[in-house]
Amino acid sequence: MNPKPAQARKLFSTRRKALLGLVLIALAVVGWLQYIGAAGISGIRTRDMDWNADGTVSQQEIFEAFYAVAVKKTSEGQRECSSYYWRKDQSSIRVECRTVMAPAAGEEE
Repeated sequence: MNPKPAQARKLFSTRRKALLGLVLIALAVVGWLQYIGAAGISGIRTRDMDWNADGTVSQQEIFEAFYAVAVKKTSEGQRECSSYYWRKDQSSIRVECRTVMAPAAGEEE
């Protein structure tokens, strides 16, 4: 028979539980930002976050990219557009479009 140890070893220490909790919270936040279409995680560069068009990007505008500004991405053929808008009233801020060139059907890289 195997004697039962006086104190069974814990599967997770308190430190590991705290770390796991922080990782799960971070994943939940990133998932929520993706779900609402936050502009801050859409791939926009920091220098393009001038939402009030005054010529400078402030720290407030960078924060707004995560909680107040959303983006909707569309594509029609080779044209890809990103529409940035305020989440509170759906008013448009700007639309950025670009043409993406794909290799021809017969060509291989």
